Amino acid sequence: MRTQITIQRFNPDKAPEHFVSNYSIEYDRGTTLLSALLNIKNQMDGTLTFRASCRAAICGSCLMQVNGVQKLSCRLSIHDELASRGQIHVGPMANMLVIKDMVVDLAPFWSKIKDVTPYVVATKRDGDISPLQNIHEMLHNADGCIMCSACLSACATYEVSPNFLGPAALAKAYRFLVDPRDQAHQSRLAFLQKDDGIWDCVRCNLCVSVCPKDVAPMEQIIRIRRLSIANGFDQSVAAAHIIAFTKVVGEEGQLNETRLPLLMLWGHWRKLLRMIPLAIKMLWHRKAPFPFKWPKGYKQVRAIFANRKAHLK
Repeated sequence: MRTQITIQRFNPDKAPEHFVSNYSIEYDRGTTLLSALLNIKNQMDGTLTFRASCRAAICGSCLMQVNGVQKLSCRLSIHDELASRGQIHVGPMANMLVIKDMVVDLAPFWSKIKDVTPYVVATKRDGDISPLQNIHEMLHNADGCIMCSACLSACATYEVSPNFLGPAALAKAYRFLVDPRDQAHQSRLAFLQKDDGIWDCVRCNLCVSVCPKDVAPMEQIIRIRRLSIANGFDQSVAAAHIIAFTKVVGEEGQLNETRLPLLMLWGHWRKLLRMIPLAIKMLWHRKAPFPFKWPKGYKQVRAIFANRKAHLK
């Protein structure tokens, strides 16, 4: 079988603009994108530049955008991609400085990993024994990251705020936050409360969808938020919203849009006064629940929250 691969390219030594190259290749059901690119480089165009190493989806170095989605080229089937998308358009990772063709500058990515102190911080004395731990239950696959940077390339927050720590770094932070050998849990949590930390994630879920190893970075970020609140880091607006939201739904069995801002802003009278026009609009458009009418099934919702609270104790 034969098809065409379209590649977005960039060579700063020749021109400041990106350009496109098309290559006609032979493929079968077992042909991966990486094998096709290697064939192009070896037999058609030696100037084509990309990263690759293990060819087994372990090193993460061959990540690139295929039809606008971050994917590992070593495990992407040409046949399957054509069957689902009808074309093969290849380009460098988004949100990153392109050095040449599919090779991007990964220095910002590694800088973010370094910022979260990606190792166990512990002072071990003679005779100390590391606590036993069930890695599988504790880490939720946070240790499965291969540092491919797919999540950072896809991250909606990083696109508009380059200082954001990013999904991979935050997932790595969670890995050490739940390690019983680590003695820096509180300082780690305090660091993650700052601007561009855990509360800046907009939960777009793109990092989860593109991760080739099912690390689910967004879920790890949510777990860090829960740990933060449980450890007293609840002063941020986002944390206050979570606490108030949980309280309202747990008590009423529904989201009471009238009570939620009252709980969040109680004591901040100026902010509460500013909410009055919005509250009137909500009442007028029947967007606020009737205060003395309980929704159907509210007792079951209360029971779920009560059971969860008892379990946590």
